[in-house]
Amino acid sequence: VQWFEPYADIIKVIGYGNHETGVIKFQETDLLRRFVDLLNYKCQTEIHTGGYGGWIIVKQAFNTNVMVSTKVKYFHGSGGGGIVTKGALNLTRALEMYEDMDVFSMGHIHENSGRNDQREELHFNAKQGYSVKQRAIHLMLTGTYKEEYNDGYIGWHVERGAPPKPLGGRILKIETKEVNNSYVKNIDSFKFPL
Repeated sequence: VQWFEPYADIIKVIGYGNHETGVIKFQETDLLRRFVDLLNYKCQTEIHTGGYGGWIIVKQAFNTNVMVSTKVKYFHGSGGGGIVTKGALNLTRALEMYEDMDVFSMGHIHENSGRNDQREELHFNAKQGYSVKQRAIHLMLTGTYKEEYNDGYIGWHVERGAPPKPLGGRILKIETKEVNNSYVKNIDSFKFPL
């Protein structure tokens, strides 16, 4: 908890993971819920525990009349991560499975990267009619905080042929500014410093 305390005021949701639900099933305790409860108690915050997958809506207020929303789809993940593709296929699958998202975030395979894709969309306005616009979608894979490879000598991670994995999560950065009476978002993420 102590490590997260300086960042508690910017954390809104901490999601479940495959391993955490296994602990609930076999040990009858929710480690993540206990962690969030302790963090909220110590820091006087209101962090929520998310599900295995879900949606987060980030709202930015510019004045009393303008609210810009960013839709984040998160999913812990499933399957294995390819040693060569490093999760790129998982992100492409997400583009086919989920619609109307600005950001997609996935863990599970413990890679750490971000990429931006563009989509063409057709919009309708009652006064102006139809218009073609581009939508940027930021996709990210989050790393792990559990070192499993060590020196590659022994252990389940090494024995199953898994490579070393990057440590640390990602910080999502959403910049929004007004351009020609419209609000434009620039979304990116970067590796969380350890």
